[in-house]
Amino acid sequence: MSDIQRYLLKVDEDKDGARKIADETAKSLVSKSQSLIDVVQSLGEYINAEDESIRSKTITYLSHVIGALPNTILSRQQVQVLCQFLCDRIEDGGAVGGLRKLQSLGKFNKEMAVMTFRALIEHFQDLMTRPHSQRLQILELLNNLMLNHRVALKSLGDEAIVGITDLVSGEKDPRSLMIIFSILHVVMVEWDIAAMAETLFDSAFCYFPITFRPPPDDPYHITAQDLKIRLRNCISASSYFAPFAFPQLLEKLDSTSPNVKKDVLQTLTACASSYSMAAVSNWSITLWDSLKFEILNVQEEDHAEDSLVTLQTVATRLGKDLSSTSPTTHLARYVKSITDECKEQLHEPQHKKAKPAGQILSSLATSSFVALFLVVKAMVPSLLTLYQDADSIASQKALLEVLVQIFNAAVVLDDTSGTSRSSTDGEQPLTPFKDPLFELFSQALMSTPSEEVTFRRVALQGLLRLCQIRNYLQNSEIGMVVQYLDEIVLTEDPSGREDVKNGAVQALVEISKSKPNLIMDITFPAFMANLPDQCTDDKTDYIITLEGLARLSIEKSISDTLIRRLLNKLETILQTDGPASYVQALLSTVDYVLSRRDLPSDPNLSSYHEKIVVAYVSKAAIASVGSGPQALLEITTLEILGRLIARIISASGEHKRQSVAIQTYTLFAEEGTAFTPVLYRDDVPEKQRSTMVLSTWILASVGPAADALYTVVDDVNFDSLLSELTRLALVESIPMIRHYTLKQIALLVNRSSTSEGLSHALSIMKNPCKAAPVNPTSSFDVTPIVFWMAKALVLRLSYTQDVLDHVLGLLSDKTYGSASARGFGLLLAPDEIISKQYGAKIRLLAKQKVFSICIPRIAADFKAAEASTKPNYLVALAGILKDVPTEVTMTEIATLLPLLLQSLDLPDQQVKAATIENLVVISQESPAAVEGHVLSLINRLLQAASKPSENIAQVRFNALRCLQIFPGRIKDSVLLPYRPGLIRSLLKVLDDPKRHVRKMAVECRIAWTNMGEPDTDA
Repeated sequence: MSDIQRYLLKVDEDKDGARKIADETAKSLVSKSQSLIDVVQSLGEYINAEDESIRSKTITYLSHVIGALPNTILSRQQVQVLCQFLCDRIEDGGAVGGLRKLQSLGKFNKEMAVMTFRALIEHFQDLMTRPHSQRLQILELLNNLMLNHRVALKSLGDEAIVGITDLVSGEKDPRSLMIIFSILHVVMVEWDIAAMAETLFDSAFCYFPITFRPPPDDPYHITAQDLKIRLRNCISASSYFAPFAFPQLLEKLDSTSPNVKKDVLQTLTACASSYSMAAVSNWSITLWDSLKFEILNVQEEDHAEDSLVTLQTVATRLGKDLSSTSPTTHLARYVKSITDECKEQLHEPQHKKAKPAGQILSSLATSSFVALFLVVKAMVPSLLTLYQDADSIASQKALLEVLVQIFNAAVVLDDTSGTSRSSTDGEQPLTPFKDPLFELFSQALMSTPSEEVTFRRVALQGLLRLCQIRNYLQNSEIGMVVQYLDEIVLTEDPSGREDVKNGAVQALVEISKSKPNLIMDITFPAFMANLPDQCTDDKTDYIITLEGLARLSIEKSISDTLIRRLLNKLETILQTDGPASYVQALLSTVDYVLSRRDLPSDPNLSSYHEKIVVAYVSKAAIASVGSGPQALLEITTLEILGRLIARIISASGEHKRQSVAIQTYTLFAEEGTAFTPVLYRDDVPEKQRSTMVLSTWILASVGPAADALYTVVDDVNFDSLLSELTRLALVESIPMIRHYTLKQIALLVNRSSTSEGLSHALSIMKNPCKAAPVNPTSSFDVTPIVFWMAKALVLRLSYTQDVLDHVLGLLSDKTYGSASARGFGLLLAPDEIISKQYGAKIRLLAKQKVFSICIPRIAADFKAAEASTKPNYLVALAGILKDVPTEVTMTEIATLLPLLLQSLDLPDQQVKAATIENLVVISQESPAAVEGHVLSLINRLLQAASKPSENIAQVRFNALRCLQIFPGRIKDSVLLPYRPGLIRSLLKVLDDPKRHVRKMAVECRIAWTNMGEPDTDA
């Protein structure tokens, strides 16, 4: 039995098997066990069969054989014969695959390409009636011919254009359309299409607009946007299309479909950008007449913005390489038609069309310096006159806004263009109007009543823009603006006018980028003089000044000076025993300024170490024994100072950090002072104990260099230090001091580098009182120590199972169970100090490990627990889940859901809020898991949402949000039985005292009411 016979018997039931037979034939040709003539002759009776399907399968077999051959096996003569053979039988089907293989061979010449193309054209009516998959192969063959044999096809001239337009007509499949648009674009761009422009244009424009919507799970990943972009490239490919494209696109601009209108506007922009200047000029006024309605009568903001882009693109095209401002140029005529309309609209500046008129002028002026010159010349004199004649603040404000938009254009051109302003011999077009504009905006800002906030904000913006226009204002004039801004920030009453103050500060920041010397010479002295040397706690006027100084510290020269002056001011305040709030504000400002510096490479880092770290830490130590400024001993002050010194220390080198580590508890106090470290002492006064805050920040910031404590300081080792800190934490009565002491414990344990140290930490965690003996008659809450140490160990995955077994066991304890349950929220919670920034060892899998150990154990122990301790397990569960990634949580949904449902019955509001957050995630990620618990969930969530007296707003809002996402996620058939009752229950939630809760209740009712209705966009 011959290969063709075997193929024909196999192909209908096993296409892959039939393909293997063709491959075997190809191998025999390669091995020369049979010749190509033998193969072709074996097809004889089948290729001439009366049955069309047999002929088609036979040709397909031959195409498969050709496709399986190596590229070098066929001679030029064989390629010629096969090409002729397949072209003669192209209508039988199956030949296209073979021709695609042949055209890719180097021996496939120009004549063969022409022969193949003409075969396609001659039979295009038959070929185009075939199924999508076969039509796609035909178009791919045409595309390959265009890629590999373009010169041959191009030599056919109009014959090829007519043939191509015939082949690409009437297609709907997106894959085919992507190829069609690519083929047409090549023809439109590279060939002489003058005589066939309309035919080519129609072949592409018949597909406009694209309304394709990809099916769900589309394997080809072709989007409507992909098709739109390729079609847009075709429509905008040649200036010959202008007489056809512009009128037809403008006609479609009247479409009621927002998507179609947007597509039209973006296509108009593409055409204006790529067509010749002459073609665009012929249609520029017509385009303006059509587009102005979209801008002046705003119905959709997106459409107005797209229309502005189109107008700007037209101006850019008309102004390309133009230097003349003559009124006879294409650009000048276009600009005049627009400015005339805008003048008319601005005669009523309070009318709603005034603002879009300003946007039009700005968009137009941004296109080029010549366009800016033309707009300024036409509009600024009129605007100045209209401003003087305006009879209300509102009208004046509207006119100022238009001027500001023109200024914006000038700034944008300065920033984006490197060309000279040849239209005005290098002069800024606004220069002739500098004095009246500067005076007008200055008076508008400084002479207008302070109650006119929005008006003054516009004036402020205008002055800033005038300062930003390159080489426009002189330094003395910009300096005057800086003085205006300083006066606003420092002297105006801030009540109700923060917008103006904030705008003034931001304007100073912008000016500092180009004129830092003016800020140094004018603003800094004024601001620093406004900072009092003495004040009381109830005076906080300095805050706005410090905020302004902080925001101005972008440039290095400015921030250097600011830090120096702030430290001098801080010294003055401390010497006069100023209020702690003022000290805190100054320290916070210094910290903010340093946070914006690259401290590790800062040449002033060693100076900061001496003047801030050493100086202020030692001052705090001395103050703790009554010999220094007491403002430094406020806990809040110590926290701010701690963050500041940690920022500096952590940026220092290893050697410096080692020297600091030795001072962790001595706090740089010199010998002879009354300060003694807190460690290993009893009955230490509270003020001295408060220095543990600074010790904690120092210990954190030195990182691994903390080991210097054990190698340099006498009588200090890890075990003794950990035991002593545990003792201090047990006896400490001040919550914040205890809190920082516990952080120190966690830092030491987490960063421990020895197994012996970790073993000692584990023993302390299990019995803090035994490890750190204290007064046996006193009772202490040991759970904070247990959980901070547990946190330190589990984050580094040391003794994880042992640690978690111990803390899970505490949940059943009637004395410590409740506190232990809350402690689970600490285990994985992010912490400012126990972080990688300060060298903490935090393993990537720590959260997964804790979750995988705790959740099954909590679920099992919960079932066996006494009723009085069951809530402990639910609180612990919420504490863990809040810090575990969603993808980890989803692995235990079946275990978690019953527990989460019962957590909704707990009175603890934070637990309840966190539980509902988890339910929201589960409902979104795995709605099928929720379906079996829908009734319980709906009842509990409604209870949580409808009782303001029992549940905080966060709980009520989260409950409604969870209910709102059910429709669309959970099957309608599951939810529909509960819809009537739920909608009725939500009525009383509409009277909730909190607005955002009421809003969510409305959205929830809408979601449930519309459930099951078809999508109107489908």
